[in-house]
Amino acid sequence: MPTPSLSALPVRRLTHRDLTACADLSEDRGWPREEHKWGLLLSAGRGYGIDDPDGGLVTACVVTEYGPHGRPTLGAIGMVLVAERHARQGIGRRLMRHVVSLMGTTPLTLHATPNGRPLYEELGFKTTGRAEMVRGRLTPDATTSGVVTRAATAEDLIAIIRLDEEVFGTDRTHVITRLPAFADQLRVAEDAGRIIGYAAAWPNMETQVVGPLIARDTETAKVLLTSLAARTDRPLRTDIDVRHEELLAWVKARGLESVAFNAVMTHGITALPGDWRRRFAPLTVAAG
Repeated sequence: MPTPSLSALPVRRLTHRDLTACADLSEDRGWPREEHKWGLLLSAGRGYGIDDPDGGLVTACVVTEYGPHGRPTLGAIGMVLVAERHARQGIGRRLMRHVVSLMGTTPLTLHATPNGRPLYEELGFKTTGRAEMVRGRLTPDATTSGVVTRAATAEDLIAIIRLDEEVFGTDRTHVITRLPAFADQLRVAEDAGRIIGYAAAWPNMETQVVGPLIARDTETAKVLLTSLAARTDRPLRTDIDVRHEELLAWVKARGLESVAFNAVMTHGITALPGDWRRRFAPLTVAAG
């Protein structure tokens, strides 16, 4: 039988059974396999892909919805990948058009690499911000702070969810409740017994990715980062909103180096909801 053309291949929902194929696709494009992250995204979000008749996936992406169940107020698109052998044939554009159409009037966001940005602009996404990826071993700060950090407990989860919704701008309980199992560390910052910030560090190949990082102010964000770094022997990696100039200067002065910049893009809204002043880093650029 003749091999069907790419334009005739159907888009389908991905499941956890596709985890290896998704990781293979990442590897095919020179990305880390990131099976741990793929597992979270496929359970907390919805994956879409096109099967390759010769095996594996031609293309894939994941959408994570936030807000009331069945009535999302924001959708984050991530892990948009096309197999190298099928690149530059319009298949990624087709998948993205399909996903944007499925989401209807729901506002969308994504982090775009310089290579991906032209496609997203063609689909109506606008650049509304930038994030800088930094990586390295964080040298502790010698200055003292009145902010206290500790490991989060099950009793903290409701307070974390409430703070997160206030700062993120919409409900993402279904993601936050997965953090204790997903992350190696989940820590909170307290002032007078009240939680004023939280951060997670989760394993990604040879690094610990810090995200989310939500804090009352820059000082609290510094203390949380320091507390996470002190409890791992791996380098840290995180994506910091470039408007947080003080925090970026601080981490670079203590051993982290700039790796890349991504454009934060939106579709259907002119800016992300919530309070960016307290939102320092996303859970992952794939999920916001």
